[in-house]
Parts: sequence; structure tokens; C-alpha cells
Amino acid sequence: MASSLVGKVALITAGSAGLGAAIASKLAAAQMRIVINYASNSARATELVKSLSDALPPTETTSEPRFIAIQADLAKRADIVRLVEESVRAMGRLDVVVSNGGWTRFSNFNNLDEGVIESDWDQCFNMNVKSHLFLMHASKEHLEATEGALITTSSVASVKPSGSSLVRTPTTAVSKAAQIHLVKALAMIVSPKVRVNSISPGILLTVCLHSLFLQSLYSVVTPADYRVKDWGMKFSEEHLAAAKEKTLLKRFATVEDCAEQVLTFAKSKSVTGQNAVIDSGFSI
Repeated sequence: MASSLVGKVALITAGSAGLGAAIASKLAAAQMRIVINYASNSARATELVKSLSDALPPTETTSEPRFIAIQADLAKRADIVRLVEESVRAMGRLDVVVSNGGWTRFSNFNNLDEGVIESDWDQCFNMNVKSHLFLMHASKEHLEATEGALITTSSVASVKPSGSSLVRTPTTAVSKAAQIHLVKALAMIVSPKVRVNSISPGILLTVCLHSLFLQSLYSVVTPADYRVKDWGMKFSEEHLAAAKEKTLLKRFATVEDCAEQVLTFAKSKSVTGQNAVIDSGFSI
């Protein structure tokens, strides 16, 4: 059974750009109130909050804050606790937590010597596993009160070993696979009040222009509109072409595809402990 999200509150970590901003735009279109977490770029977070506010229909008014931004370093447990506390204090409740933070380092996936840097493993597990656990722990009582949901962002690497490095196998396999197992464990631990799910995107050619996300809510955005790319474009053109050819649909998934799945998980009352792979068939 799907439920209305009107007036409910979502906290989106690492939410000021890329996939996080796309998710914010999608949930805002469902008339949710949004907390955007950012690590250091306050100007970018402020710009997104303004863009979301400016995109509201003139008839949509409320005395409660609709969109706010809160700084917190997800690598620090104390910051995660503060982030949740400040979110609830500002918004009065918490219904959906999108745990979108993560970390990786680009290197040669097939070079074992580059895959045994201990500091990389520590950083990966801190961000790609522990931060989600700590965010769930900090949010648990608030999500129980609203019978809400935690949704994490993982990677196709969680189900198919591949990626920029063996340690990105945490983003591409090891830590991201651990994240998926954590999601299943948490779904059991916090049931029956709270639902826990994850999405695992393939390569995303994410964009930095918030206006494109907002434009996509009200009109058609063509691939040519996505001119300012960051994450996916760290790969070479040859790598991207080969990866696209390996997909069954011969296309990359988009941030819009992923945001739509987050919205579905947020609304569904009957899905928990699941990982939705959004990769155009790359991992099959």
C-alpha cells in the first residue's frame, strides 16, 4: 500500500548535488519537507534550498519550513547525532532518511597492491557502512514514531565485483556489499515500525545544475541538457562506452531513475530489506 508523503519530512545526507539533489527534487515534488545535509559547500546547499523554494507552485503555502540545509560531517558519529537532532528540532518530525553519503578512491581495480592501502579500507568502511548504521541508530526513535523509512544509496558493485579499485569494491563490492547486508540486518532489527531498503545504481552521469533537476519535474529534459557532469565523467570516454555496451538496455541509468525508486521506497508500506539495482541490466 502506498501512502501520501504530503507534509512529511525527509532528511537527505550528502544532498546538495548529484543524486542527493535529484532525490531532494523528487521528494519535494511529492510535497515533502526536506532537510539537505552537506559536508562543507554551504553555498551549493543554499542554492539548492533556494531553487527548491522557488520551484514551489504559488498556491502551495505553509507556515512550517519547507527546505533547510544543515552541515554535518558523516565521517563523525557526533555530527550524525547532531544532524538528526537539529533536523527534528527544525522540522518537528522525521519520516524518511535517505542515507546517501559514501566514499571511494579511484585506482586500478585489478592491481592488488593498490587494493591493500589500509587507510582506504578504514575510510571506506567508515563512510560506506558505519555512517549508515550510526544514522539509523540516531534516527530510530523518530522513525518509529512516524513508522518511517531509511533508504541507503549503495552501488551496482555491491552485487557485481567491478569498479575503479578493489577498495571501491566497497563502493563497488566489499564495503558496498557489506552495506547491503547491513540493510537486511537493520530491516530485521527495527521492524515492524521502520522500513529499511537500498538502491544500487550503476554509473551515473550526475549533473551539478540544480535547475535541471527542477526542470525535469515540470518538463522534459533531454540527455543533451545534462552538460555539467561530475561523478560519471571521472571515467574515460572509452570506459563509459564499454560500460554502456555491457548494459542490456544500452543506456546508463539516470539520477531521475534512482530518485524515482527512492520515492517508491518512501511511499511503500510493504517493502523492507530490499536492494533495488538500477543499472540498465549491467549486472546480469
